[in-house]
Amino acid sequence: MDSAEEEALLGQESEEENSELSDDELQEAFAKGLLKPGINVLVDKPKKLVNNVEGLKQCLADFRKGLPWVERLDLTNLPAEDIISKADGKVPSQTNGELNADDDFQREMFFYRQAQATVLEALPLLNKHGIATSRPDDYFAEMAKSDQHMQKIRKKLISKQMILEKSEKAKKLREQRKFGKKVQIEVIQKRQKEKKAMMSAVKKYQKGMTDKLDFLEGDQKSGKDSAQGSKNALNKKGPSAKRKYKDQKFGFGGKKSGKKWNTKDSYNDVSSFRAKVAHAKGGKGGKKGKGGKQNKRPGKSVRRKMKARS
Repeated sequence: MDSAEEEALLGQESEEENSELSDDELQEAFAKGLLKPGINVLVDKPKKLVNNVEGLKQCLADFRKGLPWVERLDLTNLPAEDIISKADGKVPSQTNGELNADDDFQREMFFYRQAQATVLEALPLLNKHGIATSRPDDYFAEMAKSDQHMQKIRKKLISKQMILEKSEKAKKLREQRKFGKKVQIEVIQKRQKEKKAMMSAVKKYQKGMTDKLDFLEGDQKSGKDSAQGSKNALNKKGPSAKRKYKDQKFGFGGKKSGKKWNTKDSYNDVSSFRAKVAHAKGGKGGKKGKGGKQNKRPGKSVRRKMKARS
């Protein structure tokens, strides 16, 4: 065994040396210009054609066996009549001899009509020979796959359907949560709006702008309706007791500025004029001090100085 291995190793080394030598020789030849492009060309081997005449004759003899048509089931016929072209008044291209093999649609239609004609011719022949062409009602065909395999497929389909149903339920729950949160926000906003309307109604009642207490029962209107209702109530029932008390104490409102201005009638009316009172003559006109002089109020600056001294 050892000698065989040594001989194999020596053989490998000799091959490597020969290859190295051949490479050196090729390099020298390339340097001398002996190697030219186009010398080393791969030549394809010619294809060997097989002309088995005996085999072809045997196949032809097999085809020419005088078997009945039921065993062969072969038909050779022309395509069916083109009813659509005939109804439109056109001449079919097949009868004209203008069939274009490169036209995919025309070619496929030719195959379709030829198969149609074959079926129309073959069905009566099959019925004549007693061959059934339609499946009976109680037909039972053996399954290509076993029942165990079909059970596995059924379980897999059921598991997929359950996963889809779970995902749909989860999706619906998420949508319901979103809708519930939205409804909750709307309810909170509605409560805040009702609370605000109730507080405004309470303030209006406190100020005497309305006498209605419907807001305590929740029967109140918002916006312009409530404002119009309060105005109508004021117009119908008149001012409240609080408003009457304030009018009695401070007046009835109206124009405040210019009420001390003279008018033409007040300027011409001198019935209330008293000369003694106007010129401080007589006992009744004005108050007098100790010396018989009229008390004179000091000016504003003097009063400030007096106040600062004190």
